[in-house]
Amino acid sequence: MSASDRLDIVFTAPHPDDLEISCGGTIAKLVKLGYRVGMVHMTNGEPTPLGDPETRIREMNAAAEILGVQACEMVGLTNRVLMDGPEARFALASVIRKYRPRVLVGIAGRTVAASPDHYQSQLITEATRFYSQLTKWNDRFSDTEPHAIEHLIYRPLIRAAELQHFPAQFVVDVTDTMEQKIAAVACYRSQFPPVRFEQLRHYIVSLAGYEGGLSGYHFGELYVLPRPIGTRDPLQLLEKWPVPSPIEPPRL
Repeated sequence: MSASDRLDIVFTAPHPDDLEISCGGTIAKLVKLGYRVGMVHMTNGEPTPLGDPETRIREMNAAAEILGVQACEMVGLTNRVLMDGPEARFALASVIRKYRPRVLVGIAGRTVAASPDHYQSQLITEATRFYSQLTKWNDRFSDTEPHAIEHLIYRPLIRAAELQHFPAQFVVDVTDTMEQKIAAVACYRSQFPPVRFEQLRHYIVSLAGYEGGLSGYHFGELYVLPRPIGTRDPLQLLEKWPVPSPIEPPRL
């Protein structure tokens, strides 16, 4: 793979539609900013009441096209019985070693009212960061070369069982990509018939309004890190607060 084929950042989650619902605004935003972005789904999400593998592949590809990513893959692990273990780590790490991103993003949280795959995917993603850099084991990673991921980022699931605490967090302004995010989620018609989709849309917009408001944005997506954010220039880190000051003249 040439340097031009590598990705800057890879987002991963267990099922097609997880990334679109949780991270779709940020994925589209990064593409607009000129970064090379990949989406990696661990399973095909099937079986489901109204879906089938062929439909989910079509929906996944349609959503990826709307978000504009440079790569979208399905690892081929098994839905409903997804478990952290060596084979799952090898499978995901093989994809990561192929694309060689600087940043890896996964979901975080134990969703006891939803699929246990979500939490297992967090464990697999964490292990993958370590496995990606292992030497003298290329045969276990589809003969790809070791790669060190610089940053691991989590998208915390709001409906997780426990209140989670992380050393750092930040919010991405997705005001200008919210419609892309919703359009990408709408591709999954097999999972979200009209009534269910409207309920999901309300949830997505409400959550984005809350998370964005934490940092003064109209819509946002919150991310967390397992370590503090470092900077050599704190003023560059602290951009202008987007909410107009009450002492500033109104903008006409």
